[in-house]
Amino acid sequence: MTTTNTTTHVDQVVATPTYLADIRFFFRPQDVEHMAELGIELGTYDGVKENAHSIYTLTAPPGATMPPDEEGVWSAERSQTFRNWILTGFPLGTATPVEPLPNGARPTRLRKDITTLSDAEFDRLKAAFTGLMDRDPTDPKSYFTLAGQHGLPKRWCMHHQDRFNPWHRQYLLDFEDALRSVPGCEDVTIPYWDFATDLPDRLQHPPLDEYVLPADPGASATPQPVSGFFPYTTSRYSVADIAQNMTDFEVLADTATSLTQSLWGASNVNGYQDFSIQAHDSGHGSIGPTMGRQNVAAFDPVFWFFHCNLDRLWLSWQTRVGGTTVAGFRTTLGQNTGWLTPPSNVMLGTSVTADQTIESKVSYDRLDLPSPVEGAMENLSGSIDAARSFAFRSDSPVSVRVKGIDRLNIPGSFVVSLLAGGEPVAKRYFFQPDDPRNCETCVQYGIVNLDFRLRQEQILDRKLTVRIDVPGQSEEIGTAFPLSQAGNPTINARLLVGEA
Repeated sequence: MTTTNTTTHVDQVVATPTYLADIRFFFRPQDVEHMAELGIELGTYDGVKENAHSIYTLTAPPGATMPPDEEGVWSAERSQTFRNWILTGFPLGTATPVEPLPNGARPTRLRKDITTLSDAEFDRLKAAFTGLMDRDPTDPKSYFTLAGQHGLPKRWCMHHQDRFNPWHRQYLLDFEDALRSVPGCEDVTIPYWDFATDLPDRLQHPPLDEYVLPADPGASATPQPVSGFFPYTTSRYSVADIAQNMTDFEVLADTATSLTQSLWGASNVNGYQDFSIQAHDSGHGSIGPTMGRQNVAAFDPVFWFFHCNLDRLWLSWQTRVGGTTVAGFRTTLGQNTGWLTPPSNVMLGTSVTADQTIESKVSYDRLDLPSPVEGAMENLSGSIDAARSFAFRSDSPVSVRVKGIDRLNIPGSFVVSLLAGGEPVAKRYFFQPDDPRNCETCVQYGIVNLDFRLRQEQILDRKLTVRIDVPGQSEEIGTAFPLSQAGNPTINARLLVGEA
């Protein structure tokens, strides 16, 4: 039987099945599509749980009436497994990593680690970047225009929400197509910088080390012009400082946690998105003054290689959880599926919709697919339905959430530090424009949270406090930002639990 994640499951009775490991694979894409037309959701945990008893009745052999085609008829073993799932309280469980697609089924556009490019490949990449940078800034396929879609003047980027990863995936494709429009560079792809390693030497020389803006990006910004970015040359921290910042902001820790999440989740809430977006924001703040300011971040050439790696990590996670197709991806969403359908699937500055980006048009020379031992999948949360059994252990991490930050009052990207006994124990960087009130996406998602995972001994018997700093704030008044002007955020601390 065909499943949503291209893996064939042999029917056998499972005594204690879970949705993510077993049940979601019982519904084929055509089953989900057919029942959706009747107003019944079979593609998500919440939908299957809500309709579980009807599903069992209609699919149970020998008198099953659904699915109507012979190929889709459930075996007695599958029916018994589904019954067991009902009797055990509809456990959600954790995802079981699946095998990646065979090489023959992969897209033909391959992106590589920038350090592994041959000299000839790297020369073509430099020629492509030089070609874009040399184009008139009014050319729609110039470097200036394309980078200006993310920050000034267009501000089309969609951060801290469900369409964050889809928007940036399409943005990379559009930029890659522009690179390919440079004569002699028709087969160029954007390589990635694996930021688990130091900034490569290849990104420290022209034309990939900096960019001198040829025009004022703020002159045509709406709803009002923005000054202070012309003349302007992009800049970065030293290689050693970037590496130290990545450590201090725990970029790699958030990345590792994101890859073990069973659910897509939501920014500011849980799941892959929450930790992926935190890693993104802190990565921007780690790299330099330009990358840390949303208004101009995409003008730094490192932006493209950094984001290419983030897309590689997202595809890695999709592959692990069986979410490389729209049908498979939906099984990780719960109730949060609206952004995949009109009108909520629209993405600023492109005719491509969010759902059309789920099935990636590119592949990578390497995906991060840790073994179950190296990175077991999880579905930890601060609460669980009372009807389900749960457990926590002495080594369970503590989730500390700085909740309810009103970012619209904060002038630019900022750092949230968590202090225990007056000593900093963790910090995160939040990436946003200098003027968030003039950003459509920022206004829509104005109240935000930041999550920290800590060992219990880091905070036990210690007073917890929070500090917000704005690196770009005037030196005359210092970088500290009053909590009272940031919505008086609260600190929520709880042990994370999972199903027993």
